[in-house]
Amino acid sequence: MNHEIKEDGGAVIVALEGDVDLQSSPDARKVLLECVGRKMPVLVDLSGVGYIDSSGVASLVESLQSARKTGSNLILVAVSEGARRVLELARLDKVFTICDTVEDGIAQVRP
Repeated sequence: MNHEIKEDGGAVIVALEGDVDLQSSPDARKVLLECVGRKMPVLVDLSGVGYIDSSGVASLVESLQSARKTGSNLILVAVSEGARRVLELARLDKVFTICDTVEDGIAQVRP
């Protein structure tokens, strides 16, 4: 798994790429929690994620909980078909705010 972090529109955008599985989820968790620690809205771009397993989903959930504790926001954007299927099976598509594009996510967090 690779990742890229940038800031745009007052939000931190974390683009994950590759598989987010048992091997790579600790790295994803670390990156996501560091970004949430900036106390800015975090957009997680999952367009490049081909596969995500339960450990990857757990990293997303933990990051969402951490963001909520700090009064921030964590939004999933551009979710790939494979990742969306896993989120829907776990019914987490009802827990996370999911936007179709990064631009939609930025619009969502603008004051």
